[in-house]
Amino acid sequence: MPDASAESFAGVANPWAMGRLSTGERVLDLGSGAGTDSLIATQMVGEEGHVTGVDMTPEMLAKARTSAAEMGVQNVEFVEAEAEHLPFPDASFDVVISNGVIDLIPDKDAVFNELFRVLAPGGRLQIADVTIQNPVSAEGRRNIDLWTG
Repeated sequence: MPDASAESFAGVANPWAMGRLSTGERVLDLGSGAGTDSLIATQMVGEEGHVTGVDMTPEMLAKARTSAAEMGVQNVEFVEAEAEHLPFPDASFDVVISNGVIDLIPDKDAVFNELFRVLAPGGRLQIADVTIQNPVSAEGRRNIDLWTG
């Protein structure tokens, strides 16, 4: 993995814990950032498969494209788009992966509507993300150190 992608990795868990990808699969990496998970996915799906990373930040897309070129992979592309408005036809992907992104998007209904739209019948979601099970206390909401890194 090129340093530029590894240094900018901001995932929260391991989407591969839910299963490895198979040779030939078409994969969407939602919120691909600098491309770490996308580039790992390219190795799993092989030359017969294809990975599309989507991010809304041009700077991260540039890092991802540079890393892909450095690795010499041909089966990946990085597209600038918002999760709520994906520029792909229905049933375009066999697998959707996402790592630490959906929790940041306010309109989760719109995101999941888009993911199910672009997911092929029988496809699967492999999402690693942050959730909370209980409401945050008033004291926790006031403590800025809990909300900033």
